[in-house]
Amino acid sequence: MIDLKQTVMGLELGSTRIKAVLIDRGHVPLASGDFEWENQLVDGVWTYSLDTVTTGIRTCFARLAADVESKYGQKLDTLGAIGISAMMHGYLPFDKEDRLLTPFRTWRNTITGEAAEKLSQLFNFNIPQRWSIAHYYQAMLNGEAHVKDVAHLTTLAGYVHYVLTGTRFMGVGEASGMFPIDSATLDYDETMLGKFRDLTGVNLRELLPAAVPAGHPAGTLTEEGAKWLDPTGTLKPGIPLAPCEGDAGTGMAATNSVRVRTGNVSAGTSDFAMIVTEKIPPMHREIDMVTTPDGLPVAMVHCNNCTSDINAWIGLFSEFAEAIGAPQDRGALFTMMFKKALEGEPDCGGLLSYNYFSGEGILNLDTGRPVFARTQDCRFNLANFMRTHLLSALATLKIGLDILTKEEKVPIDRLYGHGGFFKTPEVGQRMMSAAVGAPVSVMETAGEGGPYGMALLAAYMIWKDAGETLPDYLDNKVFSSAKSTTLMADEKDIDGFNSFLARYVAALPVEIKATEVL
Repeated sequence: MIDLKQTVMGLELGSTRIKAVLIDRGHVPLASGDFEWENQLVDGVWTYSLDTVTTGIRTCFARLAADVESKYGQKLDTLGAIGISAMMHGYLPFDKEDRLLTPFRTWRNTITGEAAEKLSQLFNFNIPQRWSIAHYYQAMLNGEAHVKDVAHLTTLAGYVHYVLTGTRFMGVGEASGMFPIDSATLDYDETMLGKFRDLTGVNLRELLPAAVPAGHPAGTLTEEGAKWLDPTGTLKPGIPLAPCEGDAGTGMAATNSVRVRTGNVSAGTSDFAMIVTEKIPPMHREIDMVTTPDGLPVAMVHCNNCTSDINAWIGLFSEFAEAIGAPQDRGALFTMMFKKALEGEPDCGGLLSYNYFSGEGILNLDTGRPVFARTQDCRFNLANFMRTHLLSALATLKIGLDILTKEEKVPIDRLYGHGGFFKTPEVGQRMMSAAVGAPVSVMETAGEGGPYGMALLAAYMIWKDAGETLPDYLDNKVFSSAKSTTLMADEKDIDGFNSFLARYVAALPVEIKATEVL
């Protein structure tokens, strides 16, 4: 038996999976549940339906509850705290009756270029295409009929938090993907709010959720919220909720990367690097400025595409294995093929791949086409083929990181990796180290990822000591004895990645042409 009031749950809606993790007072995972899903391209817009959100969360929670009952012989009827996180950014506009006015427009869409450019110039601050404010202003520029009825703007995490609590609170890190945050006030930047009001006549404070830093309470589970989450009626209301966060903030918490000069790389369907900075660097369109869950400035290099193309190729190999009568476990196949990449030549032997399922803001691509290319005299073998796809998954991230580390001289004392790209021991870690030219560490708990990070933020809210900061809590109470592995790529791997990247950049016109003719 466990004392459920001495446990917290973190639940995250990721790009391909909704997952919940239950941890105890020692921050050790006790149980989990999940639900797999995929975004849909509907009328040219990447989206998830809110009906699927409801089904997915309920299924995920039910599987968590079943895991608890199986392991500990008790019903999951209460918790010490709950934290909700999800994919950052995107556009969920509601009217005053809480009716969704358009299908959810996710972070993956690159349909707000005009708005992003105009707002970036207005604010002298980079506004990426996926940010909520870019979507809202683009809808204005498009003359979309729903704009006049918008009463509330939120993100996916903010929506779920509201359903559970009835409150419009949002973690400051998640809020920083809706509209720029002033780290001095831990609130939306007042000057920029004023500029937007002068431009459009809209007072965004009436539309945006209230930004709340980590550690502060953000509502409690209502009776309606408890029934929505657990239709069996077993879960009781009254459980406190932490401020909801985005997957960037939970990744920082899960890897103990919330102090200045620390960083982490999350690599899954998308990949992004988060570097906590001492000051805000000059504006670059390739660099987003967001915040940690407690409000420190973070330089973010975000890429829309990472492992989707790898997943597609593994699916093809899986079909081949079945066709020859030797079906393979998909997880084992991933591991086998990732390890094969270590046998490849450092520069991939003349092979090239562009993994763009969707557009890529760093390269000003509004749409994408996956492309594999090779020269006649390349060394075309399986090892080089797999290594090409792994390096391709990191190439765009490398382009953005070089701006931070080489142009702006942003220091990084330590870099942690997490996400599916790092699941196979050594492989993803070594490739990432070759890309950044620095050691990369992976924690033992990295496999739990975002939901674990969200659980830590919920734990911090109810178990922190008076005056204890989030970095101190993570250092002293969570990660003081954490196990991790650190790898540094050798010089030939680093040189090989740089050679691959030079070919990659030189051949980008191939990808651009593909978006025009395919």
